[in-house]
Amino acid sequence: MVAGKVRMGIIGDYQPTYDTHRATEAALHHAANRLSIALEITWLPTASLDPLPAALLETYDGLWCAPGSPYQSMSGALNALRWAREHDRPLLGTCAGFQHIVVEYARTVLGIDDAQHAEYGETTAPLVITPLSCSLEWGQTLEIAVDPDSRAGRIYGRRQIWEQFRCTYGLSRAYQARLHEAGLRVVGVDQDGDARIVEIPGHRFYLGTLFVPQLSSTAEQPHPLIVAYVEEARRVASGTSSSSAANGTVPSRPAQV
Repeated sequence: MVAGKVRMGIIGDYQPTYDTHRATEAALHHAANRLSIALEITWLPTASLDPLPAALLETYDGLWCAPGSPYQSMSGALNALRWAREHDRPLLGTCAGFQHIVVEYARTVLGIDDAQHAEYGETTAPLVITPLSCSLEWGQTLEIAVDPDSRAGRIYGRRQIWEQFRCTYGLSRAYQARLHEAGLRVVGVDQDGDARIVEIPGHRFYLGTLFVPQLSSTAEQPHPLIVAYVEEARRVASGTSSSSAANGTVPSRPAQV
């Protein structure tokens, strides 16, 4: 780790024309400024993560799996997600990050070795990520019900939130309950009960959103999820204990509207 500085690695294939990529960097700086943190940001192209450069990932205090799928290397992204999950490193995944969190967990924890994402093309493999049943207009803002006993619920401080979507793929209903019961908790759902926020209780910070919180972050009002994520990365950088012990009770079933 770099003394006095928090190092963030962004898993994704950076494109300067993508507003979600620019917003990811900006939102990290919004949070860092709010917390008076010196921040260093590095993009980690997915192809550079296969094979996994574990020694490199050790140098980052937090990882963010960014929008922008299909990735150049799906296996590279999944390698980094698994590493963060197994090494208790703060991880935030938004949009495509949410989707790949689901695929990695299905493959590694549920044992569905060939679990797949529909955006990567036709396949006979089990699809845990499928086209959304609803038609989301580009940039549409939707209401989400959040479990108040979850980490996300405590960060937001309210049961109902509104967030902006850019995704056209999500968690298949056929696997939603299985993933929840296996520990990837569904703690935020839309009006139809479809998963929009997942997290792993007890982990330092391992949380995925199908929406894109960085788009609503501003210098004056940094997004609370991102502030909490950067704060946990600061704990890693400073060598202090995790705040996960204060995460509250584990919900017994998926969040309900």
